[in-house]
Amino acid sequence: MKINEVVDTISGKILCGENHTNMNVEFGFASDMMSDVLTLLEDDILLITGLANAQAIRTAVMSDVKNIVIARGKVVTDDMIELANDSDISIIASPFSLYKISGLLYNQGLKAIY
Repeated sequence: MKINEVVDTISGKILCGENHTNMNVEFGFASDMMSDVLTLLEDDILLITGLANAQAIRTAVMSDVKNIVIARGKVVTDDMIELANDSDISIIASPFSLYKISGLLYNQGLKAIY
């Protein structure tokens, strides 16, 4: 699934990483616990989280995750955007819950890791 399709499906808005719109993601993983994210071994992961702080970006860097969805209409700070830009990570904001985002993307073919 391409990032621009993700954005359309979840009524999202790209806050940074516009160059990722044609990037493919194969798996989705929804979690607010970044320690769970660190256990992932797959590539092409879309991280869906409600954790709107720099820790989510730092965890994505360590896990080689290039695309993050921030759920529940959480406010993404300028510091998060700067860190994501420096790390070549896209941030997409969505007004929907983790549950709804996961369901919508799963119905569009995004695979679950577990």
